[in-house]
Amino acid sequence: MDQRTPIRRAPTGHSSIRRTTPAAALLLALAVLGTVSACTGGVTGTPGAAGLRDPYFPKLGNGGYDVTHYGLTLDVDPTAHRLRGTAEITARATQDLSAFHLDLAGLDVESATVEGRPAAVNRAGRELTLRPDADVEDRLREGRTFRTVVRYSGSPQTITDADESEEGWLRTADGSLALGEPTGSMAWFPGNHHPSDKATYDIEVTVPKGLTAVSNGEPAARRTEGDRTTYSWHTPEPMASYLATVAIGKFETKESVTPDGIEVFTAVDPEVAEESAPVLGRLPEVMEWAAENFGPYPFTSTGVIIDREDDAGYALETQNRPFFPGPPDIGLLVHELAHQWFGNSVTPATWQDMWLNEGFATYAEWIWSEDFEDTPAQDSFDEAFDDDENWAFPPAEPPSAADISESPVYGRGAMVIHEIRLAMDDDEAFFDLIAGWPKAHRHGNASTEDFIAYVEEESGQDLTELWDTWLYGESRPPEG
Repeated sequence: MDQRTPIRRAPTGHSSIRRTTPAAALLLALAVLGTVSACTGGVTGTPGAAGLRDPYFPKLGNGGYDVTHYGLTLDVDPTAHRLRGTAEITARATQDLSAFHLDLAGLDVESATVEGRPAAVNRAGRELTLRPDADVEDRLREGRTFRTVVRYSGSPQTITDADESEEGWLRTADGSLALGEPTGSMAWFPGNHHPSDKATYDIEVTVPKGLTAVSNGEPAARRTEGDRTTYSWHTPEPMASYLATVAIGKFETKESVTPDGIEVFTAVDPEVAEESAPVLGRLPEVMEWAAENFGPYPFTSTGVIIDREDDAGYALETQNRPFFPGPPDIGLLVHELAHQWFGNSVTPATWQDMWLNEGFATYAEWIWSEDFEDTPAQDSFDEAFDDDENWAFPPAEPPSAADISESPVYGRGAMVIHEIRLAMDDDEAFFDLIAGWPKAHRHGNASTEDFIAYVEEESGQDLTELWDTWLYGESRPPEG
């Protein structure tokens, strides 16, 4: 995420949505204890946790299962700001489940089924609790795969973060835009919205004829019936939910293929198409350069979405297809494309590991400048070193959720990478190391501890002093 600037409704009544009454509360309490018998419609086992205890978002995500695939079918009316959706969620139980949770903000749940059988739904704020029918008990045993279908509708929310930036579902000049970092994806579909649970996606979006719906991955189909057009998108590689996007509006779209066989899909608002053309023309060049430095591109498609400047307050590394509010400069394009390796393929284990995303993407800008703009990375390091904002806190320990996108995570995070380069004193070995990191955790998750262990093993060095000074140190060290 970059260039961030500041800029509940209760569910409607429905037979499948249970409001809290004394009797319902007793049944839910029994379900939580895993003691509701088959005659009450419950299953044996224990409930999955409501939250994964992330250091900054402890209620984000859910325990007891691992999502493998989301099938999202959305019908959107941008003018009325209404959305009707069906989420088909395929997951594997990681324990015997009696109940489990989904994250969803604002939208009204109409019905839910587990393995085709109606499930009881209780709601508390942004937490849905689903209690499956006893007939599907065997499907919720540890290691088994089960399918949940949730139908929902309403006016999707714009979520204001702790740093006062806006995400979730945003209104744009001619449509809508979904951005998810760090918690916004729960505004438009129910799921396990922690970056540690990655899944593949199929997203189908129906919009008024004349508008285009762009998402992640590759375009799968398009059809028009009457005054509505449906766009289908397929993401075959695992993706964290915060990287999922939908952009609806009037776009100029282009498709091509890189020399390496990577599909390219770009969508640009006509208002900024002419201004965007020069930087878009350099996308294949940036892709080739990034692959030389970071290893083979980890996905089957790439591209960009460029909307108008007022449509969002920041750029975001949405998977396969970064989003930009207005034409980016070359440095920002390099940054967001570098995220496809650092952040999207190898995704942080928790939001405390955010510096691994932003430190690497910022360092990508430094080495681009070194290669093409006669600015040695050491000069970029020196400039970052002199910037007081980079010393507000250690990059691996932001004080709060409001700080995970602040300067130290970017600038000082990049300084950590450069200090590793200096410690190795061998550029060939260093670039092998940074290319090996996304290879070692391709399409997975990794923590700061994982990175420290990886660097020390690959370099053969004990870098305790480096980590203590640059990654965890509270103050700026003396120059030299």
